[in-house]
Amino acid sequence: MTSSGTTSQIGTGAGRGAGPGSGAQAGPRHPAPQSLSPAWELLLPAAAAPARGRGRALRSALREAVRSGRLAGGTRLPSSRELAADLGVSRGLVTEAYEQLVAEGYLRSERGAGTWVSEGVRAAERPVRDRAPGAAGARVDFRPGTPDLSLFPRSAWAAAQRTVCGRLPHGALGYPDPRGLPELREALAGLLARRRGVVADPERLVVCSGVAQATTLLGFVLRDEGAVSVGVEDPGSPEHSSLFAATGLGTVPLPLDDQGLALAPVERSGVRAVVTTPAHQFPTGIGYSARRRGDLLGWARDTGAVIMEDDYDGDFRYDRAPVGALQGLDPERVVYTGSVSKSLAPGLRLGWLVAPAALTERIVARKRTMDLGNPVLDQAVLADVIVRGGYDRQLRRCQRAYRERRDAMVAALDEHFPGTTVSGIAAGLHITARLPARYGPEDVFLERAAGAGIALRPLRDYGTADSGDGALPLVLGYAHLAPGDIARGGRRAGGRVADRTGLFRLTGRARPG
Repeated sequence: MTSSGTTSQIGTGAGRGAGPGSGAQAGPRHPAPQSLSPAWELLLPAAAAPARGRGRALRSALREAVRSGRLAGGTRLPSSRELAADLGVSRGLVTEAYEQLVAEGYLRSERGAGTWVSEGVRAAERPVRDRAPGAAGARVDFRPGTPDLSLFPRSAWAAAQRTVCGRLPHGALGYPDPRGLPELREALAGLLARRRGVVADPERLVVCSGVAQATTLLGFVLRDEGAVSVGVEDPGSPEHSSLFAATGLGTVPLPLDDQGLALAPVERSGVRAVVTTPAHQFPTGIGYSARRRGDLLGWARDTGAVIMEDDYDGDFRYDRAPVGALQGLDPERVVYTGSVSKSLAPGLRLGWLVAPAALTERIVARKRTMDLGNPVLDQAVLADVIVRGGYDRQLRRCQRAYRERRDAMVAALDEHFPGTTVSGIAAGLHITARLPARYGPEDVFLERAAGAGIALRPLRDYGTADSGDGALPLVLGYAHLAPGDIARGGRRAGGRVADRTGLFRLTGRARPG
């Protein structure tokens, strides 16, 4: 087959001419020849697509052939008549495809010289998938951070969606107040005051895409005020450091003692902002003492510093009523943050920030430029769930489930790893357990656990240096596991990883169960 005296790269369709019904997409079609070169085989499924979508499919296939490099830059394409004949489609379809891709820059056309693949098109690199340590092939995943997503109240949420869609005025679907839907801010203010002791003025409450965005908002505002670094708990959540880094701020790791952030290192650090998890420190599990709370607030008042309180799981306390938020003691020195990630689902991306008066307008302005506000419908649904009591019911449901699972986790450690100590208070969705030194060394223990299908996270992943006593500190999540799975995981780990005599062994099979 030739075009302007040049041999086509299609194959052996010479002499067939254009497909019947040229210009009519739904006309009878020739079968595509079997001699198409590999570069053109990508177009065969498009040619076989239903008539109404055939043109769109052909354009898409040509784009992909250029992007992927199967049609290299500088390649001359067959004439529209020749390609239509070989594919058994109308010439009009090919002509339209060529014209569209010329307009988009994938092809170039020169009068009297044919159509060519543009040299400037580059393929996107394939992303490298980063698997978390211990995740691949794990039979039991004890890594922390995930709630039980099966507890999400689907029926109540769906009912609230129907209610909200039926009553929400048209005007509410415009660009929202960047602080959030007024109904949700009112509902959250009441909820936080009642459950967490937060001083929550709806005008100073900003709805965010989780605590992650709240942290980023605060970071930008602090940087604009001249801050260069923020103090973070050590050990603590690695996310805080990465989020502040994205705003141009460095982080200063600050050590803990058994009451919370150690005050002397905070004072020596020179920072004027710190991040804390006082209700249930992550990951050690301690609760800040009343004295340490007061000392930390005194430091903030004396220096003009800001404390960010990440109340990530403050609603879940199992041995007593939860201790109220630090923010309630001084709303002008504490930025309070929280979310529904542990109580409902992290995928909702709904959280909140309660700002001191001096920072409110700057935080709201930054929120406006960042994303113009959160989706209105999702906010309205959450407001409805809170106002109708569904959120309180959900918290009680999660409280019962997670208490049972924590008990199962502690029991499994007692049975299969005797001598293990659990630090902190009975709260939250994880525990920090210190296995005796006889189960070490730590790297060997973790390697054999992974080989037995047990995914674990050591405390060292959160920034803590080795304690020097040889113990194996682990951060174990349990909320996403049924009690039976926790027990089986403990048996598997005890049977295949730990030798009670102090030596490691790997038996041929797990213990029964």
